Amino acid sequence: MCHPTTKPSKHPIFFSLCSNRRLVMKQTELVFIPSPGIGHLAATVEIAKLMTHRDRRLSITILIVKFPFGSNDSMTSDSDTIRFLTLPPVEVSPGTTGITEFLKPQIPLVRDAVHELTRSNSVRLGGFVIDMFCTSMIDVADEFEVPSYLFFTSSAAFLGFMFHLQFLHDYEGLDFNEFKDSDAELEVPSYANPVPGKVFPSVMFDKEGGGAEKFLYHTRRFRQVKGIMVNTFVELESHAIQSFSGSTIPPVYPVGPVLKTQGGSVGGQQDASAVMSWLDDQPPSSVVFLCFGSMGGFGGDQVKEIAHGLERSRHRFLWSLRQPSPKGKIESPSNYAKVEEVLPEGFLQRTARIGKVIGWAPQVAILAHSAVGGFVSHCGWNSTLESIYYGVPVATWPMFAEQRINAFEMVKDLGLAVKIKMNYNKDSSYVVSAQEIEIGLKNLMNIDNEVRKKREEMKKISRKVMIEGGSSHFSLGHFIEDMMANIPCN
Repeated sequence: MCHPTTKPSKHPIFFSLCSNRRLVMKQTELVFIPSPGIGHLAATVEIAKLMTHRDRRLSITILIVKFPFGSNDSMTSDSDTIRFLTLPPVEVSPGTTGITEFLKPQIPLVRDAVHELTRSNSVRLGGFVIDMFCTSMIDVADEFEVPSYLFFTSSAAFLGFMFHLQFLHDYEGLDFNEFKDSDAELEVPSYANPVPGKVFPSVMFDKEGGGAEKFLYHTRRFRQVKGIMVNTFVELESHAIQSFSGSTIPPVYPVGPVLKTQGGSVGGQQDASAVMSWLDDQPPSSVVFLCFGSMGGFGGDQVKEIAHGLERSRHRFLWSLRQPSPKGKIESPSNYAKVEEVLPEGFLQRTARIGKVIGWAPQVAILAHSAVGGFVSHCGWNSTLESIYYGVPVATWPMFAEQRINAFEMVKDLGLAVKIKMNYNKDSSYVVSAQEIEIGLKNLMNIDNEVRKKREEMKKISRKVMIEGGSSHFSLGHFIEDMMANIPCN
């Protein structure tokens, strides 16, 4: 491998001088491959914008893989150095239930797309930046003899959890099932407190469906990349990031919070004006916002308990209510056709003066509104970062994936949330009671609680880290420098 003989300048053309070769002037092209799903795609688009704005030598092609259902929103960018390429649809077998299986048939399509990109003599392929579920694409990058990098769209603490659990399994014989539905705790270097088994991601206990093996497979492949960008910042997760010091994992670069803060929420088509108009009429910090992510929905029994808890709490509320996707299928939740049929009789009439029930929600715009004083959240990492950025206190109600351990970190390690539940699983038959919900809402909206004070301070920090002189601004620059040094000279 050859490297530039001089430090790269900010000039938009990459000058590469290799031994016994001519001076070559080429733009450096990166291929980004996010997982399907709007949360992963939105964060990928935003980090691409940051990178191309930061370094004019870079151009980025984002390969979009779409589920065969749900929204077909087109992605746009005002940058001439970012382009989107939607891969052709592929036939999905009826038994496909996970993202890993869904992505395997995409490999030939990715290979063909990159071949087309590299036909131009003006393009130097610099590497692949893959999502946490797209590790099979490392093999395609290897075919093109370029390095791979990971953009990890969850927390640094969870990244450390994955590495630690994979190590314990592979080298010390740890059986994950020892922790299934258990109060047993495990010391994990990236968490300040011992982590109870009941907040481990449920996929780790899925032997029959292969979930545990997928967890291990992806983590092993993480070790093969040249570097890992994490959507977090040092001041938020200082313990987790410090735990990587001296480890054998690839270099970690905290580059967040990477958020889409302009133009509302990606993925929704509904006119949000009625929602925002309603919020305009509410007092400051008076409204509880309930929203459970792009894949979160509840059946009738749980809906009724939430409604009773809201009514008893007497707090103003804005509730994004959606019905769950069919069990065992990768499908987005949908809006209830007639919400009055699933809610308690008379609920809408009794709460008409203080509450509003909606379907899809423009989450970013709502969290940014001054009337919102609390957020009942599924604790997806994008939503967690958005709540921090806008200083809105959170009550945790995780649904699936790593959301339970995110809730644990927010409540126990960082003191930035209160809990309604930390160990909820949307696939279980457990119904959270109205009493638990009422208590959680009252704790959330307590204006004097310590969580609210910490949130306000972290909000200020989260605004500073991305600008010049901030920790994430520096870390992103460091990543770009290291990445450019790894580019092969062709």
